[in-house]
Amino acid sequence: MTIKSIISETIARPVWWREMAMISLGCLMAAAGFVFFINPYNIVPGGIYGLGIVLHNIFPSVQVGTFGYIFDTPLLIIAILLFGKQFGGRTLYAAAITPGLMNIISSLVYPTREALEALDPTQLLGGSLDFSNHLILASVLGGAMLGVGLGFVVRCNATTGGTDIIAMILNKYLHLPFAKGVLIADSCVVLAGLVVIGFGLGIEDKPEAGWLLSFYSLICIFVSSRVIDRVIDGASYDKLLFIISNHHSEKMRDYIINELDRGGTYIKASGMYSNDEKEMVFLVVSRREVTQVQRKLREIDPTLFVVVTDAYDTYGEGFKSFADQDSVLN
Repeated sequence: MTIKSIISETIARPVWWREMAMISLGCLMAAAGFVFFINPYNIVPGGIYGLGIVLHNIFPSVQVGTFGYIFDTPLLIIAILLFGKQFGGRTLYAAAITPGLMNIISSLVYPTREALEALDPTQLLGGSLDFSNHLILASVLGGAMLGVGLGFVVRCNATTGGTDIIAMILNKYLHLPFAKGVLIADSCVVLAGLVVIGFGLGIEDKPEAGWLLSFYSLICIFVSSRVIDRVIDGASYDKLLFIISNHHSEKMRDYIINELDRGGTYIKASGMYSNDEKEMVFLVVSRREVTQVQRKLREIDPTLFVVVTDAYDTYGEGFKSFADQDSVLN
């Protein structure tokens, strides 16, 4: 190996390690979210670990993370056989460390084996983190931590396995959309939680009003899905405007260029019903400018048709600069 190749490899290596570090951090946050806010309250947010929570109520001597290994291992083997190189090594890494982190954290935060098997929130960190009387807050916090953690993992082109693999298999052989496959798999897990935890099937000491936990599970699922989307796509700070006019407006052009100090793009368009030629302007503004722009456009031409939508990432002059070549998420 030449000196030049060694230097090139050394320069490139931090990118790979930063991405693996982000995956590790995401797995750690997801595991902590389960241990502190989800597992102790029998909230079932779908997925393999949600199924682990259900089965832990029947077999309390087996930790939730261990159930993750029990189900993830055969799913990972099947995925490797079916998808080969399409199934990334990063997913194998994430799926391998998440259950282990969950078990390690659980063993550290509970004082005794009995408390660990019972997942007793009153003994979690000496009772300093007991949300037994605040289950909605526990659902929100758990969903948020889970969403941030999984969002980090997904941004690095990986998943934690589980129901994602089931969805991939359903997509390959039954041609179901991936999102629908995840929804079906997670719905089955939540339904299992309702039967086992909610109605006490297979549990000696049936929890009071346990069926209400299914509603808290839905809150957790909703929060985590929204947070995942936000982490992946980023917060929407800019707005995208499509301004459609029946005729060219020099006043609107002058306002956008001189007063708003923005640039826009003309797009050739025609009305579907009238077949008349239209003028459409493609314009990106900050969120704070939207109301001001709408008022001004109404003054210029009340007949304008304006569509406002989110622009999650805007690159170029006046907005974000393009990511560097060695950026973590390039």
